[in-house]
Amino acid sequence: MRIVDAAHAVQDVIESYIMNVIELGRSSPNEESHICVKVRLSISKLAKICCFFNCFGDAAHAAEEVNSREEVSCIDFYQDLQQVIEEMNVIKKEAMETSAEAQMQRKVSSTHAGSLTSSSTVKESMMVGFDDVQLQLLDRLTGGNRNRQIIPITGMGGIGKTTLARHIFEHALVKEHFDIRAWTTISQTYNVRETLSQVLHQVTGNLGSDLSENELGEKLYKYLYGRRYIIILDDMWSVEVWNKMRFFFPDYNDGSRVIVTTRLSNLATELTNSNSIGMRFLDDVCSWSLFSKTVFGDEVFPFQLEEIGKKIVGKCKGLPLSIAVIGGLLAKSELTLEYWEHIEKNLSSIVNSENDEYCLRVLKLSYDHLPAYLKPCFLYMGMFEEDEKIWVAELMRLWVCEGFLKPIINKSSKTIANEYLKELVDRNLILVDELGAVGNITYCKMHDLVRDLSFQEAEKQRFYYVLGQQCPQGINSQRRIVIPRSTSAMTVRDAMETMSSCARSFICGAYTDCRLLDFRFLRTLSSSEYLEGNVFQLVNLRYLRARFREAFPIPSSISLLWNLHTLIVSSFGRISTAPVEIWKMHQLKHVEFKYREIYLPDPPSGDSDVMMENLETLKGVIDFNLNEEMVKRIPNIKKLSISYENKVMERVKCLSYLQCLSKLESLTCFFGYGSDAEYLQSISFPHSLKKLSLQCGKFHLEEILEKIASLPLLEKLTLTNGQFARRRWEIVEGQFPSLKYLKMHSCMNMECWTLEDSCLPRLEQLHLLWKKSLEEFPSEIGEIPTLKSIRLYECSESAVVSLKRIVDEQEELQGELSFHVLVESSFFSQEQEEQEEQEELQRLATPNFRVVKL
Repeated sequence: MRIVDAAHAVQDVIESYIMNVIELGRSSPNEESHICVKVRLSISKLAKICCFFNCFGDAAHAAEEVNSREEVSCIDFYQDLQQVIEEMNVIKKEAMETSAEAQMQRKVSSTHAGSLTSSSTVKESMMVGFDDVQLQLLDRLTGGNRNRQIIPITGMGGIGKTTLARHIFEHALVKEHFDIRAWTTISQTYNVRETLSQVLHQVTGNLGSDLSENELGEKLYKYLYGRRYIIILDDMWSVEVWNKMRFFFPDYNDGSRVIVTTRLSNLATELTNSNSIGMRFLDDVCSWSLFSKTVFGDEVFPFQLEEIGKKIVGKCKGLPLSIAVIGGLLAKSELTLEYWEHIEKNLSSIVNSENDEYCLRVLKLSYDHLPAYLKPCFLYMGMFEEDEKIWVAELMRLWVCEGFLKPIINKSSKTIANEYLKELVDRNLILVDELGAVGNITYCKMHDLVRDLSFQEAEKQRFYYVLGQQCPQGINSQRRIVIPRSTSAMTVRDAMETMSSCARSFICGAYTDCRLLDFRFLRTLSSSEYLEGNVFQLVNLRYLRARFREAFPIPSSISLLWNLHTLIVSSFGRISTAPVEIWKMHQLKHVEFKYREIYLPDPPSGDSDVMMENLETLKGVIDFNLNEEMVKRIPNIKKLSISYENKVMERVKCLSYLQCLSKLESLTCFFGYGSDAEYLQSISFPHSLKKLSLQCGKFHLEEILEKIASLPLLEKLTLTNGQFARRRWEIVEGQFPSLKYLKMHSCMNMECWTLEDSCLPRLEQLHLLWKKSLEEFPSEIGEIPTLKSIRLYECSESAVVSLKRIVDEQEELQGELSFHVLVESSFFSQEQEEQEEQEELQRLATPNFRVVKL
């Protein structure tokens, strides 16, 4: 922790200096507009002076290089910095002295690592719920493919990979089919020579202790040659170990197999081109079966304990490791309802403390193996509530503003954040909860045990502090403060009074007002409830998500937030106007106004320095005046959400400039019923668009759809309101070449819909809501090869019947339907004739054609 404390000290010294520069400029009324420029100049000078200072170590001489008015207390600054540097040098010296000793300890401990690397140390290897996976694996082991095959088994720690591999290894069919069987545990600190020695000992009885690595490999190769073998490589963490050994396992078309268990899904793709065996969480039935057998064996489960037992199993979330640990504890404990209720209430802490060597350490291996750049991202996940669905877009913005991302040339911060997220998913530390319309991850979550691991590691490292229900102790030294939703208002008030001014992050999920005091260093501020105090004075902010009780006028001083990346403002008051100074905030990447939209003024004319070159997302702007000058100021915009309520003559043609936004990927545009049709007539879309959502008021849709259909990259289209003047929609070949998701809501008067052959070649999801006028589905819908789902909400009976006919035809042709249909209807009519029609709709229901009464 001394290194962390020293790093924090450096941060405090440098950021204090920057704050002082800003405060100096603010004290001079004539200089406020130049403060951000001065800050950037000061930082540039700071870098040069630090370099000079490091070379000569003369703080006084370095201070003379800086103008005394612009650079505040330079001598004090460099003296403080010198103290920190001296402390870092002491730490470095001590670290170098102990590194040799630590390296020796790692070598010693690595010889015992095999017993701790996987859940194979479980007292009784019991496998429940994986019968289908076992059959699949047996088929691949004994099937007709004669080449040597590598078969990875992937999944998070404790999910049963080793247990499955052990059952397969001991299976009678495997023993009969293979001439040679061998098992070795690789672990994180692998030793190729020792691994080869273990395999050789199992197949020949000879350790080969006097042989080199290559000699061992050659001897193993000669013994395996001509024999059908199966080798289990348990708990592999790197492809390097396989690359060093692969040539010692002969491949001569005799049906030999190598099974690899790993927590890293991406490692499986490096090992082989064939599909891996992915381990799933147990369902409720299998979880209960495993729990029952673990606690009572073949005995009958006591009736009085069933209800509380099922609650306990439910909290294990289908993870075999968790079920086995808690089941093993209960098997040795008193069988009373009171004791089991105690276990259910304290399940998480008990699982993590009971048999620590077997449970928590199994999961901790995944954390220990993370590269340094991923560890803060993983630790950060623990601050979210238990079972919370985590919105990925918000998570990645927080990662960026917290400074967790390692810059990579020619890659945006969003791209890097996506890569980090994917890597954590591939390592089975983060679970995908929900995919978006085009296959992107929109929500993720963590298993409770993994979240507990993240939380405990974060607590050890003082990475963040989660406020409890009691009066906080030691909160005045914390850098990141998290206030859960359930925290009482009194606890929040007490915490705010004792919170340290050195805090860098404040994330409040509690539904209570927050009064901000002296948090001048705050970089991340996120509040679910109303904020009191002028947050726009917190000039060090990078991330600001704030909610205001009334229409809060954004002051011109917002431009003092010189390093702000994300601005999300919620207000239920009247529509206001942003200050023109917002255009001077060059670091802004994400700007969003929620619930109440905002007028964005035109940028100052003739000022070439006013450019938001980093802005990628702009949402919640009303009557946005796009013109040639505006386009130049936001050249890198990727997401845009705008609305037009009324006709503004001088702005009617403004949407023609959309085509100039060459990097725009997502556009949401709302047209109120008072807006003019000329807005849509003038609209021109850039070919870069991938997502488009239009709320069209009373406009005619045919002309706009002609423009949309030609967009080459469009993957998601949502249309709301509007009407078909000609009462038909024709899609011809070549239109919508990339469309995956189509949603139409209350688009009136579309009676006829026709498709040419090979239209919508990539469509996966189709949603039609309130399409009472549509009489019949085009038969070509059923022939789209990529189609996965169709949802109809309050559509006409004739359309539903025609779709059912298409489904039946496709089932006859294909045997198994590649898509499913959901029909939702309210069935509220009391008319006898309509009741009969609705009953007829319900009779159409099949497993692939669901009919639901709303």
